[in-house]
Amino acid sequence: MTIRSTFAGRAWLVWGIGMFGYIVAVLNRTAFGVSGVHAAERFGVTAGVLSTFVVVQVVVYSGAQIPAGVLLDRYGPRIMIATGGTVMAGGQALLAVTDQVGLALTARVLVGLGDALTFIAVISLVPRWFSPCRVPVVTQLTGIGGQLGQVLSAVPFLALLEAQGWTTAYLSATGVGALTVVLTVLCVRDRPPGPENAPPKTTANNRRVAAPVREVWSRPGTRLAFFTHMGTQFSMNGFSLMWGLPYLILGQNLSPHMAGTLMSLSVVVMVVSAPVVGIATSRYPHRRLQMAVSYIALLVGTWATVLALPTTAPLWALVILMAVIGLGGPAAVIALDMARTSNPPATSGTAQAITNLGGYIGSLVLLQGMGIAINAAGGYSFGSFRVAWSLQAVLWAVAMIGIALCSKVVQRQDREKLAASTDAGKPALDTTNTS
Repeated sequence: MTIRSTFAGRAWLVWGIGMFGYIVAVLNRTAFGVSGVHAAERFGVTAGVLSTFVVVQVVVYSGAQIPAGVLLDRYGPRIMIATGGTVMAGGQALLAVTDQVGLALTARVLVGLGDALTFIAVISLVPRWFSPCRVPVVTQLTGIGGQLGQVLSAVPFLALLEAQGWTTAYLSATGVGALTVVLTVLCVRDRPPGPENAPPKTTANNRRVAAPVREVWSRPGTRLAFFTHMGTQFSMNGFSLMWGLPYLILGQNLSPHMAGTLMSLSVVVMVVSAPVVGIATSRYPHRRLQMAVSYIALLVGTWATVLALPTTAPLWALVILMAVIGLGGPAAVIALDMARTSNPPATSGTAQAITNLGGYIGSLVLLQGMGIAINAAGGYSFGSFRVAWSLQAVLWAVAMIGIALCSKVVQRQDREKLAASTDAGKPALDTTNTS
């Protein structure tokens, strides 16, 4: 009993340090957004140029996903979390001391790159240290708990920025990032001790970068997770990363205070619902796809109702919209869990990176498409936002077509495995477990 308690305590310690690294990653990711006014003054640029910083960071984050997954499978989460923290700390230090736009963009590239290395590495610690029945719940806690970093950027970081100035605030973020690197090196281990937890042997195929990517993508469960992640996450990202506050203030005529309150509501819903979704996916793993698709249907219906209104929406409708958007975080994590169970442990990092890429590809298309649509419609207005948010329909159509096609392949393979195992007199081994 003592040994079991010690192991459980070590698992939570390792996860907690990794979680701290992810929280700091989210802090670094969102810090520039809350310091937009100060950034405009420091670099002497317009709001349009400032939005480029966000797009560049998301592009780098998305582009680094698959290489990060391959490196994770090769080197393990400890090295990846430490490396990601180091790269992000370097980016924040550069941003703290420069007043040149080019160097500032370079700094955000470093932050996006380090962020990409961190998230999937922290997620990969969970199945290595926790029992299978706990993995879905702890995975949800990881994905949602990281949002505490957004709170840290909006409250203490912003307060320090206002009181002590740009350089002090960003050097403080650098210091916190350096602390995560030290704690990771000292406390985090890739897996529990013991021969039964030894890492899988590296094969010739695994030493080639392209081979595991093709292998993982060839599995229909991975492709199903990719499109599921796309359908559940891009709306939430488009709202939180760029267009949410402008829409509520300039498109729905809300005060900045009320708009901020509604944005906070989505975070609260996200945090509260995550453990519930984790428990549900743990108890009913064969219903994960139905849960995710049901959420997409709810999100589409809610957006369609709000956008169909000829005038600004009543407050109660916007409250419902924000609550439904908040459910997108836990719903997207379901896709990561689907990717994990669709692939062997040796390539789980690559699988989850590919899955995570689905949501961010959709987010990039939406972010850019909405900007083009708003400009074409004459600038910020109720009508322009109405047209811009309607572009989500195209992305949902792509995601649902992908889900439908991939789920058919998964179900056919499951039937074939069941038939083969029945003929052989053995129980079927379900490697996808997604439908």
